[in-house]
Amino acid sequence: MKDIFEAPFLKEMMKITSLMYKLGWDERNGGNISYILDENVVGEYLDLNNVIRTIPTGFDAKELTGRIFIVTGTGKYFKNVKHDPETNLGIIRIAKDGTTAELLWGYKDGGRFTSELPAHLMSHIERLKVNPENRIIMHCHPDYTLAMTQVHEADEKKITRTLWGQMTESIVVFPDGIGVLPWMVCGNNEIGRATAEKMKQYRLVIWTLHGIYGAGKDMDETFGLIETVEKAAKQYMLTAHLPKANAITDDNLRDLAKAFNLDYRKDFLD
Repeated sequence: MKDIFEAPFLKEMMKITSLMYKLGWDERNGGNISYILDENVVGEYLDLNNVIRTIPTGFDAKELTGRIFIVTGTGKYFKNVKHDPETNLGIIRIAKDGTTAELLWGYKDGGRFTSELPAHLMSHIERLKVNPENRIIMHCHPDYTLAMTQVHEADEKKITRTLWGQMTESIVVFPDGIGVLPWMVCGNNEIGRATAEKMKQYRLVIWTLHGIYGAGKDMDETFGLIETVEKAAKQYMLTAHLPKANAITDDNLRDLAKAFNLDYRKDFLD
């Protein structure tokens, strides 16, 4: 059996959680990540027949039965993951009943996965239908994105168009636009279902006055989506109160979409 602490997927989680904390996106115990792992790869590092304990998921995820995830822990700080991954992360497998997670590694202090795991599982289910290569669901609280939701109308078309207009790369990175939810109580299945519904169309969903959810095939894609939204939101917050001498027009965006052969939300332009 290989050393689990040398597993690339574990190192990825250690690296990305540390980076997100340093960026200020995951203060205290804010934010969570779930990452679908390949069973054959995990089997090189863990005895998949050794279930440490079972944990109720709070959601019937039969569609994900047998899937293995590495998930950040509830109440855990991202800044601590790289120092003690076995306490702050866990590797789980969705059991046959769909409502139980089998702990294969981690949460060594008796902890459990993030309270938002049901929301993650719901989003994984929907994103896998859109793209079977989807592996990551990432939630965090980036500063300028949150600030933008305080002053900008919480409308998908309008927020997407505003962010597309902040810098040339925006429409190239997220041509499918951004879903937006109104403020909702977090950590329950209601917001999870609402997020999953948006994930049928979007890889990004903003939670007004709370944060953002991103989905992607790997860490780089998912982090890059959120990173680009946050950069565009920063440009907006730095300039929204100033007179504009230059702007990216709808025709400019159409030219970009043509140049990059983008399948974009044409209905988000006038």
